[in-house]
Amino acid sequence: MSLYDSILSAELAVRKHLRFTPAEHSLFLSKKTGAEVYLKLENYQVTGSFKARGAINKLSQLSDDEKACGVITASSGNHGLGIASGAKKLGIHAIVYVPEYADRSKVQAIELEGAEVKPFGDDCVITESAARKNAEQSGKVYISPYNDLDVIAGQGTIGVELVQQIKQLDAVFVSVGGGGLISGIGAYLKEASPQTKVIACSPSQSPAMHECMKAKKIIDVACYPTLSDATAGGVEEGAVTLNLCRSHIDESILVDEAEIKEAMLFTINQHHMLIEGAAGVAIAAFLKEQESYKGKRVAILICGGNIGIEKLRQVIS
Repeated sequence: MSLYDSILSAELAVRKHLRFTPAEHSLFLSKKTGAEVYLKLENYQVTGSFKARGAINKLSQLSDDEKACGVITASSGNHGLGIASGAKKLGIHAIVYVPEYADRSKVQAIELEGAEVKPFGDDCVITESAARKNAEQSGKVYISPYNDLDVIAGQGTIGVELVQQIKQLDAVFVSVGGGGLISGIGAYLKEASPQTKVIACSPSQSPAMHECMKAKKIIDVACYPTLSDATAGGVEEGAVTLNLCRSHIDESILVDEAEIKEAMLFTINQHHMLIEGAAGVAIAAFLKEQESYKGKRVAILICGGNIGIEKLRQVIS
């Protein structure tokens, strides 16, 4: 089955459990830039993030024996919450490994969904390694946040909704971490809406996929703290997303921390809506390139709204 067909199949699984999120016209951004701008509000998804889509699709694909055995993942936030929420809906026991520095509010949200949380390590690579080892030893399925075609297909259902909601879409701006989100959206749009440009947006402090695409291979990229913690970190060796990103992304843009912060403040002030740093990255990238999109119809993916109070203080201080 092609990824496009897998996305259509995933749409059936996602629709049973999750929301069809709004694509809201942004009068403020449209007036400011001269483009016709829509915000695809994944911060209104059931877990406050698009990650619920890939999670529920992956969990729905498991065999009865795999469901009975349970699943393991590693996450500092949104992916873990998506797995916890989906596992609860389907009656699957889930273990979520989190780094010891994980935001307490996100950890509590994962626990409230019924998942077992295991804090481990002071680095996300160490945390993930421990989760994979446990999965191998216990026979449970390990679910990657992006390096999994079922997860990618679930994220691609956003593209299905965009085509239904916005006719003749010229471009969509999508924040990029490991590349699962943009791979899914891009795979669908290149078939269903080939005129739509797919724009990758990354923080300059953590530009892993941006640099990997330039190198045409997975490389070790230096990453530093960023407001966009949901997209931070490297791309794992052998990730299926690299070739998908190279095939489906038309342009890749980097934004700095000041630009991300300005975009977040703009959204809080004008739309009275909390967004996380990764969503600010996509808005910032559009604002940076706005001259190229005057008179165009543009969608910006607001990938999530799960911002911790300390990070919010950092933004508005």
